[in-house]
Amino acid sequence: MIAEEAQRGAGQVTSMGTAIEARELVRDFGKVRAVDHVSFTVEAREIFGFLGPNGAGKTTTIRMLTTLLEPTSGSVLIGGFDARHQPYQARRQIGLVPEESNVYTELSAWDNLMFSARLYRVPGRERDRRAQELLDLFDLKEKRDVKAQDFSKGMRRRLAIAMALIHRPAILFLDEPTSGLDVRSARTIKEIVRGLSAEGTTVFLTTHQIEEANQLCDRVAIISRGKIAAIDTPERLKRTAESVQAVEIAFDRGGPQMDGILRRLPGVTDVARLGDKWRLYTPDPPALLPLLFEFAQQQGLKLLTLNTLGPSLEDVFLRLTGQKVGELAESGDGEPSGRGPRGRGGMHNG
Repeated sequence: MIAEEAQRGAGQVTSMGTAIEARELVRDFGKVRAVDHVSFTVEAREIFGFLGPNGAGKTTTIRMLTTLLEPTSGSVLIGGFDARHQPYQARRQIGLVPEESNVYTELSAWDNLMFSARLYRVPGRERDRRAQELLDLFDLKEKRDVKAQDFSKGMRRRLAIAMALIHRPAILFLDEPTSGLDVRSARTIKEIVRGLSAEGTTVFLTTHQIEEANQLCDRVAIISRGKIAAIDTPERLKRTAESVQAVEIAFDRGGPQMDGILRRLPGVTDVARLGDKWRLYTPDPPALLPLLFEFAQQQGLKLLTLNTLGPSLEDVFLRLTGQKVGELAESGDGEPSGRGPRGRGGMHNG
């Protein structure tokens, strides 16, 4: 398979066991420090999630990791190669899929793959074989000669990932891979990501979908205000926030005044309204339950649903970044942008 051959071809990554190493990364834009002494490692074959709110430093960090932006200070090793002093060797290790699929809509699926193969200097005798394997892998075989302008968003996303894999990179950077996709397409992308990891590809994943990170990632890094707030497995992160527990409840009626009343209940530390439900944060859910029954009886309310919730990765994220439920961003970082001379968010090896 493509991913297996990528791993065999990435001797630096395989032998060292570390795919990415960021050392004290700093990036300033004038007087604004977007990234502030960020350090972490990503192991080979790992699915590594990188999360953060708007303006946290995600985009700037990724651009430094993928050689699209030089750090003010600090260093990046990609498969053992220094991204600043050995950019060609570092880029050969990388496949990059930006949030906006960088396919050329006027070209067919096959021609997009051929273009990427030439960009990455894949030997001529290898191009056809690799492209055919990728069309099969991503279920695009029947769309080989169809222009990408006629593709659905999910199909374009699959083609963009295939283009990033044409040179068999050891490390795949995926920026918001399921953003804007329907449920079926999103599920397909997740299955592809899991399969690539199982076959040896290291995946660096940025997402605003907390549950997506929880389902896919071996480890997660949370960046806030330019600094790493936490790095660990999703389950360990949740265990470190045991106090972030909640009771979720729905009544047969209620209004805006309910917020203030619920906040005054003993043991309630915060309240969030989610649709027709109320989420009450508390360090002791069992102690809160009888108080809620008593409250409902006093107010003449009927309980429709009642659930106790352990801490979720979303709760950990919100606590570490200082956001509230419902404030999770749906778009990019809002950081200084610009795709650089390579255009369309891609990269080449020159």
